Amino acid sequence: MTEQPDIQTSLLGQWSAELSTRTGLPLYVRPVNPDDDSLVADFFAGLSHDDLRFRFLTPLARPSCSLLEALVAVDHVRTEDFLVFTDIDGCKRLIASAMLAADSSMERAEVAIAVSPEYKNCGVGYTLLGFVARDAAARGIEIIESIECRDNVSAIALEKEMGFTATSHPDDASLILVRKTLSRSG
Repeated sequence: MTEQPDIQTSLLGQWSAELSTRTGLPLYVRPVNPDDDSLVADFFAGLSHDDLRFRFLTPLARPSCSLLEALVAVDHVRTEDFLVFTDIDGCKRLIASAMLAADSSMERAEVAIAVSPEYKNCGVGYTLLGFVARDAAARGIEIIESIECRDNVSAIALEKEMGFTATSHPDDASLILVRKTLSRSG
């Protein structure tokens, strides 16, 4: 008797993608799974304090165990955490992460992206944000938003380049809310 693949594993495989940045860097994107906890912990341990602050909107020396658990224990419906790898000397290395978290109506979602310092300015964030926007549109999400620290000027500039509008966050003057209305094509 042949063993049937787990439904969730089958769905996760469908959401994987091979991409290339505008600089030609090949990327492999897949959803996180619960076995990725140490991989995700190591990735965030390699980020600067500013990168962690920009990603989590609070100063962190490193993410707590409970935060890391939340990043790998997503439902893959309303919330997804995409992991981005590139090939280095024949091994896949995690170089970025993108969280997409939708509201209960699946009309609006927040996106948060982190990229390893050595892969900034290589088109990873741009390519990943485009991928997440297309994925969100395919899920029926109409609006994606990102909350940025006001001093994260490179992320805000990238989002504006991709058609997001930026406004002051209504509850915190140190933050910027960037938003984009999606079409079915992303």
